[in-house]
Amino acid sequence: MADSTKSSAAGKKQLAGKLNVVNPYDQSFIGSVPTVNWNNIDKYLATSEQLFKDRNQWLPAFERINILKKAANLISQRTDELALLIASEGGKPLMDARVEVTRAIDGVELCAQEISKLTGTEIPMDLTQAGAGRVAFTTKEPIGVVVAVSAFNHPLNLIVHQVAPAVAAGCPVLVKPARDTPLSCKAFVDILHEAGLPPQWCRFIACDIPTSEKMITDTRIAFFSFIGSGNVGWMLRAKLAPGTRCALEHGGVAPVIIEDSADVEAMIPSLLKGGFYHSGQVCVSVQRIFAPKKKAKIIAQMLADGAAKLIVGNAIDEFTECGPLIRPKEVDRVEAWVDEAVATGATLITGGKRLGDSTYTPTVLLEPPVDAKVSTMEIFGPVVCVYGYDDIDQAIAQANSLEYAFQASVFTKNLDVAMKAIRELNATAVMVNDHSAFRVDWMPFAGRKQSGYNTGGIAYTMHDMSQDKMAVIKL
Repeated sequence: MADSTKSSAAGKKQLAGKLNVVNPYDQSFIGSVPTVNWNNIDKYLATSEQLFKDRNQWLPAFERINILKKAANLISQRTDELALLIASEGGKPLMDARVEVTRAIDGVELCAQEISKLTGTEIPMDLTQAGAGRVAFTTKEPIGVVVAVSAFNHPLNLIVHQVAPAVAAGCPVLVKPARDTPLSCKAFVDILHEAGLPPQWCRFIACDIPTSEKMITDTRIAFFSFIGSGNVGWMLRAKLAPGTRCALEHGGVAPVIIEDSADVEAMIPSLLKGGFYHSGQVCVSVQRIFAPKKKAKIIAQMLADGAAKLIVGNAIDEFTECGPLIRPKEVDRVEAWVDEAVATGATLITGGKRLGDSTYTPTVLLEPPVDAKVSTMEIFGPVVCVYGYDDIDQAIAQANSLEYAFQASVFTKNLDVAMKAIRELNATAVMVNDHSAFRVDWMPFAGRKQSGYNTGGIAYTMHDMSQDKMAVIKL
């Protein structure tokens, strides 16, 4: 990248009360959002707590349904505008940003539909003599004030997954986006307000890290929703006020097992998409592929041939397939990890070099050491590793060997092998004949071990943001 571009970006100073946003590809200025201090947030929390405590102010279900339906319609009217915003601030290729907007529309509509399912149940009381003569049932109530802190890689849809369920469940919500990608979040909050949600029910928060931590750990918070790095998520969970519930979504080092009967030709496009979508900046991105030893090099080369054809560039360009990494320092990190792997024995099949300050070539490595960073940590970049195995039990053991467990996949035509992988892989979801990054927004989505805590997915998040109340009536 030319020095003049870097100088131009460096010359843009943060204005008082504003957070400037740049395109990660060339660091060009694209917009800004207002920031708030603790005094503002303290007032927002006081208002949110008061809204929750005064049940006369709760929004009835039909109002929440109408608001969410209107919000979905407003998003659909602004698809091109929002897709360009996602590509501009987050570096997700425009073709994929459009898909993200479609998912956001579906997610908001799904929240509206799920409101009808926030129901209680009858509890049978006469199962013993002690309970006889009573009728009991449960109802659903909102859990209280929600704080959502989000990540950069899906700057609209992640916000939808955290904020729309809170609105649907009837919770006041404060949302803090990633500092790199606040514009899409601000746009969604504004759409909710335009759709009829009173502003005090959903607040956009851009602030510094100490202020956000103070907000997250405040005693008025009932539920904390976090999507981001494990180090930060687990640290914040340890600091939550007593009684605050939470859901944490971190990353993984997703394993894919290819069994000998798999249709190799058919699976390559799926693996390319799963590994290089959004330049690998996806928490369940294909990272570790285990293949029969006699086929590992062939599969690595087929992946390399496809990866070498991917178009890398500015995400706002129509034909870009792999955009920039979110910050130049992430390119530095990916470069260092790949260099380490090659220096310690990995075979570089394709890629392995940076294209500028913000982009890195789609890379395929064969047989990196099992203790290399690319084998043990989430790369969050355009790097896929292929390992040969002699025995599928060995492959499953290596796939399960890390402290991260999220989604995994297996490619096979053998039902017994498919069921073995489903049973033995330590993962919350195992895809059969599909890549590990597959997701629809109504399925459960969660990490095990260090990859997360609690379960995402629209209905599951709404459940977490609700609580049961039981009535027992003595007849």
